[in-house]
Amino acid sequence: MAELYSVGKRPTRETIDEIIAGLEAMGNYISESEVIRREYRDVLMKEYQEFVETHDREHAIAPTSDNPSEKEDIQK
Repeated sequence: MAELYSVGKRPTRETIDEIIAGLEAMGNYISESEVIRREYRDVLMKEYQEFVETHDREHAIAPTSDNPSEKEDIQK
């Protein structure tokens, strides 16, 4: 998830399909049942959405090197 996030992938069905394909390529078994795959996709979507939201919030409050006064305020 971190790799996909780092290249700007948002939580879309295409991104989730990439995650599933990557997991299968690594040897993880994912059932061929469409019902199970849909449920698995839904769970992955929820998890990736939470991951993105968390990291977006962290990046929004992280001080930037362009603004050293932000760093000083946070350290105080």
